[in-house]
Amino acid sequence: MAHISMVFQRVYLFKDTVYNNISMGRPDATEAEVIEAAKKARCYDFITALPDGFNTVIGEGGATLSGGEKQRVSIARCILKDAPIVILDEATASVDADNESYIQAAISELCRGKTLLVIAHRLNTIRHADKILVIRGGAVAQQGTHEELMSQGDIYRDFVRAREGSRGWSRRKAAG
Repeated sequence: MAHISMVFQRVYLFKDTVYNNISMGRPDATEAEVIEAAKKARCYDFITALPDGFNTVIGEGGATLSGGEKQRVSIARCILKDAPIVILDEATASVDADNESYIQAAISELCRGKTLLVIAHRLNTIRHADKILVIRGGAVAQQGTHEELMSQGDIYRDFVRAREGSRGWSRRKAAG
């Protein structure tokens, strides 16, 4: 576990200070390192705007923070840990579009020079991966880059086309 950092869809934070929730990634980290991790995770600004900044106690499970804020604190924890392998399990699935761009930037910072395993349904999350594995029925059905998989056809290309075809769809358009 010392070699792995994980960012999950449902982040759990402890009823403790923001500082302690980040520093648990590496308990011996200096204050400067914790602050730098928060900056890289794109959460420094919202943390410093909290009533007591890094010393603000957040509710059990991070209840006093939005989903995107919790994700960025979790990413800061992983940046601080600096493990060589990073697992992202649907890390952007439960956040709004505004937070997603911050989280994508934070994930880019987290993953620099690391081996990354991404579990995702959102195309934005995986489009630029070196290798994409498509799982069907518990087995690898396809693998390759985005471009290779698009040229192969089958499940990946069908998924991408379905996603692209659903952009802009709404109940109003469907009923109209």
